[in-house]
Amino acid sequence: MIAYGLHGNCYLNLTSKCTLRCCFCPKFNKQWEVQGYPLRLRSAPTAAEVLEAMGEPRQYKEVVFCGLGEPTLQLPVLLEVAEEIKKQGVRVRLNTDGLANWVYGKDITPQLAGRVDAISISLNAQNEEVYNRHCRPPGVGAYPELLEFILCARDHITDITLTAIDGLEGVDIDACRALADRFNVKFRRRVLDEVG
Repeated sequence: MIAYGLHGNCYLNLTSKCTLRCCFCPKFNKQWEVQGYPLRLRSAPTAAEVLEAMGEPRQYKEVVFCGLGEPTLQLPVLLEVAEEIKKQGVRVRLNTDGLANWVYGKDITPQLAGRVDAISISLNAQNEEVYNRHCRPPGVGAYPELLEFILCARDHITDITLTAIDGLEGVDIDACRALADRFNVKFRRRVLDEVG
């Protein structure tokens, strides 16, 4: 499933690959469905395939890049599709782990300007120790890179929300909210095992 509808929005599933191996992610527990939609992709779709699967974007409140993989790992497709959606006057949101700059070795946030209206960034923890325990990054330094991504994104996107999951051992939701306040961005509490 490349495109699926929830809550009046269209969600675009660009890849099954991830930067992280989060212990709470359904796919690492062999669950590839969200709200009944099968999201496992055998190969990454092209921009044309994504646009075809989505259909008419103006029927949705917003279009969200979010599946069971990290959308920015398919950055060229994401940018091309987002640009086409914006031409239709539809709001675009990106749900991300905030590690794209780390992956690409450069600041990609300027490329999001004018294509993405809002970014939801999975903060998931108030410090590096708790983050590493639950998100299991492939190398050292992911958490500081995530925090740096927030700063970079603020220069180009005005609507930024950090999220963290209530119910994960050691995650302090109030401390996560305070971190969002410090960055002068919004915060949303998520609930463990509630996906979609």
